Amino acid sequence: MIALRLLPPRLVFLAVFLGCAALLSFGLYLQHAKGIEPCPLCILQRYAFASAGLIALLGALLNPRGLLLKTWGIVLAASALAGGSVSVRQIWLQHNPPSVSTCGPDLSYMVSRFPLSDVLPKLFRGEGDCAKIDWTFLGFSIAEWSVLCFSVLVLIGLWQALRNPLAAHARR
Repeated sequence: MIALRLLPPRLVFLAVFLGCAALLSFGLYLQHAKGIEPCPLCILQRYAFASAGLIALLGALLNPRGLLLKTWGIVLAASALAGGSVSVRQIWLQHNPPSVSTCGPDLSYMVSRFPLSDVLPKLFRGEGDCAKIDWTFLGFSIAEWSVLCFSVLVLIGLWQALRNPLAAHARR
């Protein structure tokens, strides 16, 4: 436990960035190698992983200290919380599929043709294949694995925000 406390924040942020990059790479592998097309909620989760990864990369490069470290940790946790909420919505849709399922247009088409105020409700309604489970590992769907990963990112962000600044910078 003491060794974990002495882990430099820069190294933690770098590990988060690498983890997010690995998750995004696996999503692209499932899409392009296995032919599993992402639904609109999956795309939003990818954006959340990308934003958490970018926040972590900047945290690793800038090596924030003191109040900035706390702020950086909270921003990371907030980004992961947003992605986790999308995952929870998709899990709910998977366990309670709508009675009528219609395949709507993909995310890029909707964003290019409609105002964002029209696109967001359509995304969260989960029309099309957001309720469909295309892949599982150890009995869990992609959305369930995503909520687990986002939960870990929230905990890491909060840990970064709440850690003792003296212990956090004992080693650089």
